[in-house]
Amino acid sequence: MAQSSEVGVSEFVEALLERVRKAKADLVAARKADDVYAVTVALGELDDAERLAREHGFDTEAAGADEG
Repeated sequence: MAQSSEVGVSEFVEALLERVRKAKADLVAARKADDVYAVTVALGELDDAERLAREHGFDTEAAGADEG
């Protein structure tokens, strides 16, 4: 039973990292396009994903969420 729980946590962490990576990529693209609305949306998504990670005691930068 512990193994299935570990798989669930691993999947959660990977999904969270991917969410942070996507938000960062979206933010870069929005800034390059000079799209104020898209920047605001991307910042909101990034803030939400990083907040969720912090609430679960997870450091997205240390885990490589900056890697593409």
